[in-house]
Amino acid sequence: MTATIIDGAEIARQVRAEVARQVKELKDDYGVTPGLAAVLLGDNPASASYVRGKERDCQEVGIYTETFRLPQDVSQGEALDMIAGLNNDRRFHGILTQLPFPRQIDEGFTIRAIHPDKDVDCLHPYNVGLLVQGDPIFIPATPLGVQQLLMRTGHNPAGKHVVVCGRSNIVGKPLAVLLAQKRDGANATVTFCHTGTRNLAEFTRMADILVAAMGSPRLIRGDMVKDGAVVIDVGLSRVDDPSRKQGYRLDGDVDFESVSQVASAITPVPGGVGPMTVAMLLVNTVKAATITIEE
Repeated sequence: MTATIIDGAEIARQVRAEVARQVKELKDDYGVTPGLAAVLLGDNPASASYVRGKERDCQEVGIYTETFRLPQDVSQGEALDMIAGLNNDRRFHGILTQLPFPRQIDEGFTIRAIHPDKDVDCLHPYNVGLLVQGDPIFIPATPLGVQQLLMRTGHNPAGKHVVVCGRSNIVGKPLAVLLAQKRDGANATVTFCHTGTRNLAEFTRMADILVAAMGSPRLIRGDMVKDGAVVIDVGLSRVDDPSRKQGYRLDGDVDFESVSQVASAITPVPGGVGPMTVAMLLVNTVKAATITIEE
């Protein structure tokens, strides 16, 4: 068996086209332009690159965006002052704080400073609680992107056994909660694995849908996957590779070569989940803007 490639880049393009139509309707019918503020604390090159990509996608679909940068030695007070100002800035319906933060910035405290109505990353405890209760305002971008990849390629999780490997607050935990809910695009039986799971392969081989999000390059091998499973690779690690011009390569959590011979469908890295994460951030920003109209 050779797996079908789930083209996240193409599906993300389709989502952006849908978002662009929604943005145009908001502008034409209500005079509202959705706005996204990106807060970049410090000088992490990867964070800066991610933010530039989000800026490009916002501009493509007509969302107003602006990036607010503070230096590596930014104080906690300066970061909170900036967020407080953006909370009150009516140009912006969503606020994105790009992780990771500099060492001196308290991640949880800073995220909790964002007004829940503008928390388009769904990291604020208020929004996380609503997600757990099954009545979310926003759904975190990567879990929502994974769900959309499954639904738009005919792999409805309903009634399936989904094994989620990884327990981060931005992917593993919310994805497990999302797919277990009694709602469209979910209703799965979910097993939750992590670095403390003994005999990981025993669990992964039971999965109808296997999601790898542990940040461990090529951890999932072909002999760990059930024949015909759908495999979603959320991992993205920079691995030293002297044979490459840049001196490194990007690896997912899945050993693509061996797993693609067993699975029925698989996402590549790059070009799988990554583009969908950005697309879902746009979806959440439009939703935040729509909520202000409904109020």
